[in-house]
Amino acid sequence: MSNPQQLRYSKEHEWLSDAEDGVATVGITEHAANALGDVVFVQLPEVGDTVTAGETCGELESTKSVSDLYSPVTGEITEVNEDVVNDPSLVNSEPFEGGWLFKVRVSEEPADLLSADEYDAHVAG
Repeated sequence: MSNPQQLRYSKEHEWLSDAEDGVATVGITEHAANALGDVVFVQLPEVGDTVTAGETCGELESTKSVSDLYSPVTGEITEVNEDVVNDPSLVNSEPFEGGWLFKVRVSEEPADLLSADEYDAHVAG
């Protein structure tokens, strides 16, 4: 499993792109997608919602379990990926591409986001 070097990661297994004009893209990692199993339902925050770093902002339901979705940053939701809502399997098949979850205008970023190498070490235990 190769986590893209240009992304940053939370210990709750979300990834975050670099902010472009203050807006970053968020998804879950391949590690999390594999651990969940086949994702069959995605509940995302709505455009205009405010999310807080480290707090739940949605839910992912798989054939194995239901898992909370945590926001890696604080900010306002600017877009949700309707393709994932309509086809949740994108979370499994394309976690770093078509399976992104939402975009957020970042107002605060925690200092404990991990690099790809740090995240790899975190999941290795």
